[in-house]
Amino acid sequence: MPAFFARVFPNYIWPFRQDHVIQAKMSEIDQTTADIRRPQGRYRLKKTVALVGMMGAGKTAVGRAVAVKLDVPFLDSDAEIEAAANLSVPEIFQRDGETFFRKREAEVVSRLLDTQIGILSTGGGVFLAEVNRENIARKGVALWLDADLDLLWSRVKHKDTRPLLRTADPRATLAALFEARRPFYQRAGLSVRCAAELPVDAMATRVIEKLLTRPDVLEKTDA
Repeated sequence: MPAFFARVFPNYIWPFRQDHVIQAKMSEIDQTTADIRRPQGRYRLKKTVALVGMMGAGKTAVGRAVAVKLDVPFLDSDAEIEAAANLSVPEIFQRDGETFFRKREAEVVSRLLDTQIGILSTGGGVFLAEVNRENIARKGVALWLDADLDLLWSRVKHKDTRPLLRTADPRATLAALFEARRPFYQRAGLSVRCAAELPVDAMATRVIEKLLTRPDVLEKTDA
């Protein structure tokens, strides 16, 4: 058992408290999301929406904006893991390996889906695991943020927070991940195409419009 896991999570129980849930409070989000325009009318979100897709697709930024617009909790699987472990995702990868991380990630995603209905930003590898796809389908709905490779690379190339891209040729690594993962993302119940020219606010609106095509997921309650 890794040392930090034994210390923080005795008896192999992944702790999860209600107050650990990462929510979209205006004081906790960046200025881009703080400026998001709230739409006219009110909405009722009936299921948790799990945003899936590649690193750099905008799952966190767009997810926060959608949560603000719908006035629902924002949940982030990576942030929850980091808060519980008191380590960053790259540090967990380095210390304990990807296999260990994916197991803990699946446990966190399952618990977040059980906690409350909201917008859930997931790590890029979440939807590859069958157990996660089944949990999301049973307890919520998956929405794929579909971004092309050039857009993804433009967003991640200057960041050192992606452990899977710490290779001799990170763009080639990203391209390989892109090709390997797309077939899994295509299994999502919903998808929205990303566009480089669209600001976060417009992307959030596009996501909400897609969600409204599913009355079992989202409905507008007044004008």
